[in-house]
Amino acid sequence: MSKSPGHQKWPDHKVQEKRLDQPVQVSINGEVIADSSNVIQVDEDQHPPRYYFPRSDVGMDKLERSDTVTKCPFKGTAHYYHLKLGGQVLEDAVWTYEEPYEEHHALKDRLAFDDDKFPEIHIALEPKA
Repeated sequence: MSKSPGHQKWPDHKVQEKRLDQPVQVSINGEVIADSSNVIQVDEDQHPPRYYFPRSDVGMDKLERSDTVTKCPFKGTAHYYHLKLGGQVLEDAVWTYEEPYEEHHALKDRLAFDDDKFPEIHIALEPKA
């Protein structure tokens, strides 16, 4: 694991992680795809909040690995999944950092859903008890 080149080059760019103390669900047309009380919210400058779920709390049977790979100078290399639900396929709707930079090691192997690109993906935070 190495240091993030993005944080070194742009030290004022914020990528902040926080563990949520409330359940979070991801659903499409009422079908729950992910449900967890172990979610990390990432707030990054110029991006909407993202929610990273442990794989154990995601319906992995609904995901199919994509060939798409992108690089984030702050978090690392992202690998993508297509989300398959019934006859619907949302291409590259989910991503993961399998070897994130050390500043974001907590995101390792977690999954995030692109609810910005796909409005049919609904992410709901349950109220705190």
